Amino acid sequence: MVVTESNGNARVSDRPAAEVRLGRIKAVIWANAGEDGERWYTVQLVRLYREAERWQSTHSFRRDDLLLVAKVADLAHSKVCELVAADPAREPAAEVESEA
Repeated sequence: MVVTESNGNARVSDRPAAEVRLGRIKAVIWANAGEDGERWYTVQLVRLYREAERWQSTHSFRRDDLLLVAKVADLAHSKVCELVAADPAREPAAEVESEA
């Protein structure tokens, strides 16, 4: 499924391509596609917490969350590199960029 976003780009699916989670910090990885067929990935970092017996999420992080945010961001970067390498539609130029 392709979902068009307000900026004119298309999200390849309404489900994340992958997720990385350590404790209460999570990275959600989305596959996107431009009008010209170019594909790329974006990452959303969130902190999960419970409020009134319901799970909530925020994009704000406390001081004690920051090292975990860095670790999750590192793992998300590695996962995006894996996804790019496994994408059969990628161009050779994308391979050179991912090795840099």
